[in-house]
Amino acid sequence: MAKCDEGYPCQVCSEDVGSIVDSALYLQYVIGWIDPETLHTQRECHVRCMPTLAQFIDDERFVPAVFVEGDFDRRQLDTEFVRERAQLVTEGFQRLLELQAARGEIAVVEYPLPHVRNKWQ
Repeated sequence: MAKCDEGYPCQVCSEDVGSIVDSALYLQYVIGWIDPETLHTQRECHVRCMPTLAQFIDDERFVPAVFVEGDFDRRQLDTEFVRERAQLVTEGFQRLLELQAARGEIAVVEYPLPHVRNKWQ
């Protein structure tokens, strides 16, 4: 959804990413993993098509929950790392829900979480 907040094809499944809440690109942007200067150059992906990221969303509105098997399963990772990552990614998902509700009323530069915007200023 990079350029105009309309759906773009997912780089994994090729289906349209039609909602900001489904966007791994915007989730990573709001949590500070993608710089605003490069947002428009990144490829889109569904959150669920990136299970190693999606597994950290702890919100009852994200159903069904995503689980990863193998080495990157959050249940196999360091407890403190998982706590911190889940807090950040869940906050990012909740921010996407806010952005979806306020569609068009918030500038893209204001999408990131407040502590991320402060870091970039």
